[in-house]
Amino acid sequence: MAREFSSVGVVGLGTMGAGIVEVFARNGIDVVAVEISDAALERGRATLTGSTDRAVAKGKLAEADRDALLARVDWQVGLDALHSVDLVIEAVPEHLDLKQRIFAELDRVCKPEAILATNTSSLSVTEISVATTRPNQVIGIHFFNPAPVMKLVEVVRTVVTSADVVADVEALCERLGKVDVTINDRAGFIANALLFGYLNHAVGMFESHYASREDIDAAMKLGCGLPMGPLALMDLIGLDTAYEILDTMYRRGGRDRRHAPVPLIKQMVTAGLLGRKSGRGFYTYERPGSPVVVPDEQTPVATGPALADGARAIAKVGVVGSGTMATGIIEVFAKAGYEVVSVTRGAEKSAKVCEAVKTSLNKGVVRGKLSEADRDAALGRVTWSAALDHLADVDLVVEAVVEELSVKKALFASLDEICKPGVVLATTTSSLPVIDVAMATQRPADVVGLHFFNPAPIMPLVEIVQTIRTSAETTATARAVCAALGKTGVVCGDRSGFIVNALLFPYLNDAVKMLEASYSTADDIDYAMKLGCGYPMGPFELLDVVGLDVSLAIQRELYLELREPGFAPAPLLEHLVTAGYLGRKSGRGFRDHTNR
Repeated sequence: MAREFSSVGVVGLGTMGAGIVEVFARNGIDVVAVEISDAALERGRATLTGSTDRAVAKGKLAEADRDALLARVDWQVGLDALHSVDLVIEAVPEHLDLKQRIFAELDRVCKPEAILATNTSSLSVTEISVATTRPNQVIGIHFFNPAPVMKLVEVVRTVVTSADVVADVEALCERLGKVDVTINDRAGFIANALLFGYLNHAVGMFESHYASREDIDAAMKLGCGLPMGPLALMDLIGLDTAYEILDTMYRRGGRDRRHAPVPLIKQMVTAGLLGRKSGRGFYTYERPGSPVVVPDEQTPVATGPALADGARAIAKVGVVGSGTMATGIIEVFAKAGYEVVSVTRGAEKSAKVCEAVKTSLNKGVVRGKLSEADRDAALGRVTWSAALDHLADVDLVVEAVVEELSVKKALFASLDEICKPGVVLATTTSSLPVIDVAMATQRPADVVGLHFFNPAPIMPLVEIVQTIRTSAETTATARAVCAALGKTGVVCGDRSGFIVNALLFPYLNDAVKMLEASYSTADDIDYAMKLGCGYPMGPFELLDVVGLDVSLAIQRELYLELREPGFAPAPLLEHLVTAGYLGRKSGRGFRDHTNR
């Protein structure tokens, strides 16, 4: 039988500490809330009152329940007030020496059987525990912010934490309505170990002027369905906190260069640009603590007419290819009012593409998203062809053929001869260098990448990839076309993975390495990222959907171009692909899909 916790103590009443107090008090547990001074105590009390008042205003908490919740909290200055609690959770700033001093004092104050827990997100629980005479009763209980809302709790055991203590804490998490994942004491645990490498990489992209802050954030929200872009998330977390976590993970986690904080982070912290809490970080906010972003000198100026910035007029579009992506792109352009010439390698393939477009448009009608008249008009705008010569009078060509460089180069060389001057030639490649394709023509300034995401009619993002030879006029035209399609176009340089894949796949690869090291299970890692970070899918769910072979190929491309040791494909991923376990499409990947 798990022990019954009738009273808990919380030390440190910042945003996280006050949130933890609320979690316990909401669940009928008496809380002793402790701070270092009366002023800090009042700030903590105001945070809790504000949170519960908002919950009442939104109809999520009855006034009587709020009053009962607040009555369960005993506000005290000094650790001596914790002498009779069953459990203490420390939530002070991420400084090891500070936490060790507090735990040494808690060891003196608290009753012998009390469990001492730290909410650290990156420091060694083991190093904190040795400041006490009871390291077997010390454990990590890592809540996520905001604690009353986020479902995940990482339960972190050290090599000496008692099994009974672990079981008691797991039962407590269940009582609190949380999903716990129990793991060993390792830098970053699950969520932060996977999250912060990705965030650091995104800051590096911004620091090197590879893409704007708005485009990096939009790419990850729209391309991956994430609740926030990485730079906005850094501002929410706090750049000083992020720096401390990255620095700790770098020092404790084998000195992986990808966890070495990007220099810009330290510079911003030194300059007091800490994110939302200081009113300015990667973005500028209405006031310190406000979530409202206001324009600053980096905010893009909204362009007026579609033909602003020298964009060329596009009326007729050619789409080359017969696969799923080509079919979706034809539909997108036709629905947006463009005349479309679809070119495939033969009448039979053209007929299949035509049928696929009709089927998709009919589904739109059935679902009430498209009228029959609009469907018929869209189909009426498409000309079906098996001859590249029919692209002689188009204004834009979008290539969506197989991902083989030799095939694309041969096609672009042909387009160079066929198409009139001034035509924008676009490739939808997701991994090949656009410059290689561009240099197969005599007009590299007119070549650009337009990386649509699958399914193209639904996904709102297009990565506009400009090479060092792409003209400003071509990029402006690509932007205008994306806007006319109702898509968000994000501009980036011609580098392996562009924005989305370059940030997404190393994170997926890190998750595989974590599983390979037997640090946690696929289920727990997926839970951690979905419940702790708000991701729509866990990494292993996503890998099985994308296809392990596709994921491996992209990761290899990233590694070959960037030569970053941390990007080397996880051996487990390579072994699964070799064994034919490719994910859902083969019936088995990281999970068995044959009976689902």
